[in-house]
Amino acid sequence: MAVGELADAYADPDLGAFDLGFVEGGVQVRRSLASCWGIRFERVMPVRPFRWPKGGKSFAGWYFCATTGEHIGYESWLERDRLILLDADPQVAGIASQPFWLHWHDGERRRRHAPDYFVRLADGRAQVVDVRAADRVDDATAEAFAATERACRAVGWEFMHAGVADPVLMANMRWLSRYRRRRCLRRDVAARLLEVFDEPGPLREGAVRVGDPLLVLPVLFHLLWSGVLETDVNSRLLGSDSMVHATTGEL
Repeated sequence: MAVGELADAYADPDLGAFDLGFVEGGVQVRRSLASCWGIRFERVMPVRPFRWPKGGKSFAGWYFCATTGEHIGYESWLERDRLILLDADPQVAGIASQPFWLHWHDGERRRRHAPDYFVRLADGRAQVVDVRAADRVDDATAEAFAATERACRAVGWEFMHAGVADPVLMANMRWLSRYRRRRCLRRDVAARLLEVFDEPGPLREGAVRVGDPLLVLPVLFHLLWSGVLETDVNSRLLGSDSMVHATTGEL
């Protein structure tokens, strides 16, 4: 069965209610959701540029994503924080920002919305993520999120409205993200750290057992970022006495 026949075959009105506008071959195209939902949207270019307005309250920028090896755009610190969490998630295999325009008619007028991120998981599932603090979700935004969730449900994607992350978790992950690049990994040091933390122990004490902390700590933080080592990042800030232990993860 052709993808374009999906809406008729399953009689799902939402499949015919939405179009997607996205960049293909360097130009923007628009197609029905039913005909293009199988496209690898985690690889597409953003559908609109990122803005840096003078005197603006938002802070746009580019984040180097260790998962993809590419820079991904964001339009606020909140979006950047979500990118950090996605990048650190071992289940995430691909991320694209502003992946498409979702077009629909709300019964009175034509509407469109560009979700913040399209995420591909390692098991093949897809997520569409919108990032907005709860106190900044007005009626129009809530309607756009509801429409996006309907469209996602029609094609088996997951929809997530991500708000403000826990401040302790986010402070720890911002710190660890400084060591996300593979250049921080020295395998000889990493192997020794795994031996030392085979039994749980304090972070700095274990680093000193391996060698000069100036050399060892960047490797230790990289292993915490990648999940090869674990510590509590949810309830307390990282410190010298943070208890660290090795996992079954691979370097």
